[in-house]
Amino acid sequence: MNYARFITATSAARKPSTIRLMTEILSKAPKSVISLATGAPNPNTFPFKTAVITIENGKPIQFNEQMMKRALQYSQSAGIPELLSWLKQLQVKLHNPPTIHYAPSQGQMDICVTCGSQQGLCKVFEMIVNPGDNILVNEPIYSGTIHALQPLGCNMINVSSDEHGIIPDSLREILSKWKPEDSKDPEKNTPKFLYTVPNGNNPTGNSLTAERKREIYELARKYDFLVIEDDPYYFMQFNKPWAPTFLSMDVDGRVIRADSFSKVLSSGLRIGFITGPKPLIERIVLHIQVSTMHPSTFAQLLVSQLLYQWGEEGFLAHIDRVIDFYRKQRDALMAAADKWLSGLAEWHVPTAGMFLWVKIKGIHDVRKLIEEKAFKKEVFMLPGCGFYIDSSAPCPYFRASFSSASPEQMDLAFQRLAQLIKESL
Repeated sequence: MNYARFITATSAARKPSTIRLMTEILSKAPKSVISLATGAPNPNTFPFKTAVITIENGKPIQFNEQMMKRALQYSQSAGIPELLSWLKQLQVKLHNPPTIHYAPSQGQMDICVTCGSQQGLCKVFEMIVNPGDNILVNEPIYSGTIHALQPLGCNMINVSSDEHGIIPDSLREILSKWKPEDSKDPEKNTPKFLYTVPNGNNPTGNSLTAERKREIYELARKYDFLVIEDDPYYFMQFNKPWAPTFLSMDVDGRVIRADSFSKVLSSGLRIGFITGPKPLIERIVLHIQVSTMHPSTFAQLLVSQLLYQWGEEGFLAHIDRVIDFYRKQRDALMAAADKWLSGLAEWHVPTAGMFLWVKIKGIHDVRKLIEEKAFKKEVFMLPGCGFYIDSSAPCPYFRASFSSASPEQMDLAFQRLAQLIKESL
């Protein structure tokens, strides 16, 4: 892999921060060292002294004074060492990436912790995208990604998808405009990466099959583009066995994978992690050094203490409980949809995540219905137009979340919506 061709001039110009490097060195230094080096404030001046956090299915986590001093202090930009090592073991267990034992320059698997996977993805996009670059996406697409990419001035090329995700033949047809060897010629502007949410895509709730992933990965190899595997709903897949990930197929070191604890541990602690080839992860860490500096030490220690207490088995048992909850929620929303929206709308059953994507029949553009009429009836949903590159185009879809409402509320919401649809036809 020639990683240099994927890195912007801005990213290539990033140099390690002297102060951040000193933080790394001091974290490993013996107690006998006298440090007059860093600008770390004296933790004795901080007002927070101890904490006890009670845990469901676990023992309370205690932050004594010593631990609290560490939790409130600066830490390493890539993440605290014990959390990184736990996450590396988790990735090996779940995905067994072929790149684990590669040489660092050859794309050896590396990880960094980020302030939620959204921060990591933003850093990935800013590392790769120059104005005018071609990139591949599949609409409808998570609106956060659209808003992160549009200001960078790239051309987003839509690859058609169905209820099983990206259609490989559609990708093949788009790529046929280029020859495989064109990737070596910057003038040819071959696509730099494919971005996809492979499980429980937000907003559609659909998931890529293993067979399609293999076809897509082979096309990535043939035309030499990266695959950005944004997988926040990986731990919310309703059907077992789970399909293998792009990371598990990555013999070249061309997959950058974004994982998140937001849906299963806490969305407010902002802990995500990016896994990918070391030469690219290093660039992301250099950007973190001069932006957020590092994810919250407190949040990382809290998550780390919980994961070590649970172990992998305890963590995966928790994941099973989360999946059971969301499966029941999905089934309740499906029951409400079958009861009230049959004949008025169409949808596919979500295979993962927390969203149902619904197409209303006979209404060319549902924006007014969802944003104004349903709003007045105290039913909040999102019109589908926000999940398309051209958000001003008419759209018959809306997105309904089943994460928080009770089955009774879902039933009432779709009853009201059905009435509004009938009045609008």
